[in-house]
Amino acid sequence: MKKWMKVGLASALAATMAAGCAKTSDKPAADSGKKAEKAKFSVSMRTLAFNYVEKSPNINDDKWVKKLEELTNTDLDIVLVPHKEFEAKMIQMFATNDIPDVVQGSGGIAGKEMAGSVQAGVFMPLDDLLQKYGQNLLKKIPKEAWAKQTYNGKIYAIPEFLSNPSRRATAIRKDLLDKAGLPIPKTVDDYLNVMRKFKEMGVEQPYQGRENFKYADTFFGAFDAFPYLSMNMEQNGQIVPKFFNVENMTKALQTYKTMYDEGLISKEFATINPTVYKNNILAGKAGIWSMNANEVLQWEQQLKANVPTAKVELIPSPTGPDGKGGYYLYNSVTRAWFINKKAKNPEAIIKFYDWMLSDEAEKFFTFGIEGENYTVKDGKIDYKAPTDPAAVDEERYRQAFLWMVQDTTYNKGTLSLTEDGKKLMNIYDTMLAKEGRDGIQFEPRLDSLIKNPDISPESDFAAPLILQHMVKMVYGKEPISDWPKVIEEYKSKGGNDVIKESTEKFTKKDPSVTISMPRR
Repeated sequence: MKKWMKVGLASALAATMAAGCAKTSDKPAADSGKKAEKAKFSVSMRTLAFNYVEKSPNINDDKWVKKLEELTNTDLDIVLVPHKEFEAKMIQMFATNDIPDVVQGSGGIAGKEMAGSVQAGVFMPLDDLLQKYGQNLLKKIPKEAWAKQTYNGKIYAIPEFLSNPSRRATAIRKDLLDKAGLPIPKTVDDYLNVMRKFKEMGVEQPYQGRENFKYADTFFGAFDAFPYLSMNMEQNGQIVPKFFNVENMTKALQTYKTMYDEGLISKEFATINPTVYKNNILAGKAGIWSMNANEVLQWEQQLKANVPTAKVELIPSPTGPDGKGGYYLYNSVTRAWFINKKAKNPEAIIKFYDWMLSDEAEKFFTFGIEGENYTVKDGKIDYKAPTDPAAVDEERYRQAFLWMVQDTTYNKGTLSLTEDGKKLMNIYDTMLAKEGRDGIQFEPRLDSLIKNPDISPESDFAAPLILQHMVKMVYGKEPISDWPKVIEEYKSKGGNDVIKESTEKFTKKDPSVTISMPRR
């Protein structure tokens, strides 16, 4: 791959992206069982802020990549895309026509980072290739996930999928809670009281904040006030964003302002990046935080390296006036893999991803290499999960980053080996199955949002215009009572067009509309 260059104007994208230039491979993959030249192809992958990935001097020389190549008879050229700059780097990639054979998107075709590239003809439809070489994929990936990769009746990407959309959870330092002598909090007020007690005990971050309220949006869930892409509702005959509910939004903002004023959240929360966020938690500085539930056991092991007495527990998220709470329900697709129409060996690429859902792949990604990471006794796998922080990072990289197509809800293989793992699976099936907020969704993204990026939200953080006011109100720079003025500003800057388009599509029962189902 050429070094990606910075581009000045996004408008250059439309003129250049359709040409799509792939770094292509030399020979197609051979049939299984035959010795042949390795199938060569390049693939871009977002680093996802994984320590192991971002600290790697050369990911293509990594031992796990080499073993993956050996198992699949491939020669991979992995091009890492920095997590923090993902959208900008993707736009640069398309604008400079330096596009790999395979491109990772963050979700479906409608992902903002894809910048209309599918519609522009950069990628190939996969239906015929999947029928010939991707039967594992077709059989094991849910139809909902495939639907998000479909454009004009054709499939354009292979999705990594999520069978349980309630993926995030609220974590607490249970050892601190026990020391405080308090029960597990339930309501917003309960949570505030626990945080106040944590502060009295000297906990540096009673609630761990983070920039853009990302993974720090616990209390917006309590008031059903997430300002996200999937969070739309019906109000007075129109389809509008949920932040149009002034009462709920102002209560959520007031909760965060209370936390800010009382020192229950960092005064610098708006600038805390993902690395600092996690480092604070693992250093034992945080009392309550939000995280992906499937990583709790690994984070706890890393935390124990610094605080041996620490105990992390996932607990029910705070409930609001309606008795409900939880985080936004995830898209059924977590990553998606698009094949450049210029790729010379799409058959081998499909075979590579089809292998990801084989028994051999599951054993490799879950447990590693026999004799090195695990042994087999009496037909049963003997695997000890790592406890050293660096080794935990490596396991997480193998199980989550490098395993490109799987059900990412949780790793059943490792969790089923321990009592803590079985407990976590039960949490998914009971507590998390009952949590979560959803709304009326439109996919692909509404044209009116594409035309107005300042009011266009993402899956888990607000549009720039809305976010700016949210932060100012929590910091006390603007009165929370001015939220109706924010709504009017939103309308004047393209929001009226968004409301009109979404209402028309909802009324006409357009296929782009998804109406959420209530949690049981």
